[in-house]
Amino acid sequence: MTQTDERGADQVAEVPEAPAMIELADLSPEAMYELFEAHGWGDGLPLVPATPARVDAMLAEATGDPDEVIATLQPRFGAATRRVVAINAVLAGCPPAVFPVVVSAVRALARPQVNLRGVNATTHPSAPLVIVHGEIVKRAGFNAGVGAFGPGNRANATVGRAIRLVMLHVAGARPGFGDAASQGQPSKYTYCVAENTDESPWESYALSRKVDAPSAVTVHCGENPHNVHDDEADGDPALILDKIASAMTSLGMNNACISQGEFFIGLGPEHAASLALGRLTREDIASYLFDRARLPAGEFRRHFEERAWANWMHAVSDDHLLPMTATPDNIRIFVVGGPGKHSSVIPSWGMTRSVTIPVTG
Repeated sequence: MTQTDERGADQVAEVPEAPAMIELADLSPEAMYELFEAHGWGDGLPLVPATPARVDAMLAEATGDPDEVIATLQPRFGAATRRVVAINAVLAGCPPAVFPVVVSAVRALARPQVNLRGVNATTHPSAPLVIVHGEIVKRAGFNAGVGAFGPGNRANATVGRAIRLVMLHVAGARPGFGDAASQGQPSKYTYCVAENTDESPWESYALSRKVDAPSAVTVHCGENPHNVHDDEADGDPALILDKIASAMTSLGMNNACISQGEFFIGLGPEHAASLALGRLTREDIASYLFDRARLPAGEFRRHFEERAWANWMHAVSDDHLLPMTATPDNIRIFVVGGPGKHSSVIPSWGMTRSVTIPVTG
């Protein structure tokens, strides 16, 4: 397999074959660990044996042929069927109720705009963030509130982990083989949250992207969340947004020289409420951040010899304040988390686009 990082350098590596459906019922936890370690499978954490009964229970939550190919995932061009995805979901410890989310997220990863080959081949630490929307959040027990990005919730933890296992076993994204991230990041173990629509002053994020379905899933390939704290008593919208803009304005992030890069802004409910009291819509917030998250063009030119900019950005003078992304629509707003005046900025790798689709099995 040949992979190319963002600098265009080719490297050749062998990727271990993916785990097949084997009889695991009699294996102890220690034997499972040793089996997967010997084959170069897994994520280094304990796994649940993917017995036929467990896989069948997972598939009972899906629709369609279990052996239909629902996605082909790069860089290996591995074929993901519902059965293959179910095996990985069992290994990850998923309860069957979350399986339609896993299947839908795998479908989303295969969309060409995600650029999964680039996401895996880059030296940048990028991981697919799965954001769950709609009625399945409560039905399947996802956490949209306190500690949504952290531990302690089975649905969040296992769905994110199942996607990573599919990336390892089907896409071939093993560190040093199909995943070239120089340092990696903790979200490469699991990265899944739910949108807190109950405390959002706006319509659901999925509906804002014109996905009108009972449940939906968004996949955004990006960095770990960058925390933004504004604890001013009055909740002044300008102070909140200026702090978010300052977190977005960094020459160290991969988006800095790539004008198509997206920024997901995970607003805490208290910040969202303050902004809504100021009569700000999602579009208003994105426009404000587009206007404020800027640096002089000369700074970009000094730091980056290669710049993947929109054409108009090349024409401005060095003292012109350039935005961190070419259009306000690249700044995506959703509500997540619980009490406390904290929000987060989640930059993308740059050469990737998020995808929001309905949840289907």
